[in-house]
Amino acid sequence: MGSSDRVVMISGASRGIGAAIADELRSHGWRLSLGVRSVEATLEARGGPADDLLVHPWEARDPSSSNVWTEATLARFGRIDAVVANAGIATFVGLEGGEPNDLDDLYVVDVKAPFLLARATLPALRASGSGRFVAVASLSGKRVLGLNAGYQMAKHAVVALAHAVRRAGWDDGVRATALCPGFVATDLTSHVVDPPPEAMSDPRDVARLAVTAIELPNSASVAELLVNCRWEHSL
Repeated sequence: MGSSDRVVMISGASRGIGAAIADELRSHGWRLSLGVRSVEATLEARGGPADDLLVHPWEARDPSSSNVWTEATLARFGRIDAVVANAGIATFVGLEGGEPNDLDDLYVVDVKAPFLLARATLPALRASGSGRFVAVASLSGKRVLGLNAGYQMAKHAVVALAHAVRRAGWDDGVRATALCPGFVATDLTSHVVDPPPEAMSDPRDVARLAVTAIELPNSASVAELLVNCRWEHSL
């Protein structure tokens, strides 16, 4: 089956890494189901309605949202071959700063939402025979470098989620990848000055790596994909 028949769901696809992955997969012939908060703005940015495009409301903080979006995707396209759990926040919750209550919201958005998306879509990914699940984590899910302990804890959990999906769906051809970039030049890092934006990874390059992992055969699965924009100790 060619990529023109295949369907991908991408959360948080209105901008940043999610939008770049959507662009790259669409250029490879994939049909897109985009879960976003701003449906009209996303449709306009993508040139309006199209046969290969579904833009659907999705809210990370709504526990029913992933089921509704999954059902709408199946109703529209009849299949789901890949899922990119991309949406996330980076609220600061350190051991010596930040609001402890913000840790709850960080886990709802960065951990529980992709977990519920994986649970909702796993049956369809199994049915595909070559289903793919990409969890957009971070190098903060592989090491502790800064002081945002809450974010680091959440992203470690996201890496674990990718491995859990990989384990649960392996016998049915489901392959999962934890995508772990460092600094990427998006709105999420607009406050960062070290490194400067021009030294960060370009979201389009991160997208190319994600699509490579998605389109590899079942026999060449990449469990974790670490992306550096600067030198770091080996992990």
